[in-house]
Amino acid sequence: MNSHSSLARSQNAELWQPKRNLSKWSEQAVKYIFATFALISVATTLGIVFTLIFETFEFFQEVSIFRFLTETQWTPLFTNAKFGIWVLVSATLMTSFIAVFVALPVGLLAAICLSEYASPGLRRWLKPILEILAGVPSVVYGYFALLFVTPILQSFIPGLKTFNALSAGLVMGISILPLVASLSEDAIYAVPQSLRQGSYALGTTKRETITGVVLPAALSGIVASFVLSVSRAVGETMIVTVAAGANPTLTLDPRVPVQTMTAFIVQVSLGDAPATSLAFKTIFAVGMMLFLMTFILNVFSFWFVRRFQEKYE
Repeated sequence: MNSHSSLARSQNAELWQPKRNLSKWSEQAVKYIFATFALISVATTLGIVFTLIFETFEFFQEVSIFRFLTETQWTPLFTNAKFGIWVLVSATLMTSFIAVFVALPVGLLAAICLSEYASPGLRRWLKPILEILAGVPSVVYGYFALLFVTPILQSFIPGLKTFNALSAGLVMGISILPLVASLSEDAIYAVPQSLRQGSYALGTTKRETITGVVLPAALSGIVASFVLSVSRAVGETMIVTVAAGANPTLTLDPRVPVQTMTAFIVQVSLGDAPATSLAFKTIFAVGMMLFLMTFILNVFSFWFVRRFQEKYE
């Protein structure tokens, strides 16, 4: 009896051996394929960064960093060229601030509503509907701001120009609102129910539980969504290109046309400037400034999440 069972086990082992080898080779192949895709992503990022660095270095061979950081005009396409980058930075920050002023409070309140007040059935309907806004092309948002929002604002805001930073910022806030709402809602929804139940057991109301327990527990995720949304606003292109205009003016008045960094890159990339000219090289210097701004925001987000993240068993 023992000899027959040993023979059967030996035959089964011989039958399973090729399958084990095939499974092992499949695992190795999948591992290398995934590693290749990861390396492609890293190599693409490094290629972009090195391209920006190299071309920006070429730009600063002809224009001093001092002029780049101290001049108050931006006219690189004119004969008497000026290269004051703060003209574009101020316009970018102004439109981004307006967008953040709209998106952050509205998005956070929408996230609280979806997570804490809406029923599960209503949540399953409202969240996809809200996220549809993220699928609208940005150029559509731009023309919506120019042809719909601006005429409405002109009816009660004196001196508002056809192209202006205000309508561009407001509509840009609507475009990034789904990002804030969706990511914040995920962070709030992930807070364990035990924390809520413990708060209710102490006699607190629902509002007090949300403001005193749930939001502090989800703070790292909420801040991460805020920073990601700000980065998205800073890098927005078509809305500000269509609605904010192309007038590089150093101003804090949102009623007048301005030009953001991304809008300038679009203007030069249309093909009017020769590829080897100084005017063309300015887009890489502007791109490097834009990259540094978003990089700093992302580093801050990473640090904040790691520093204040709550972990629950």
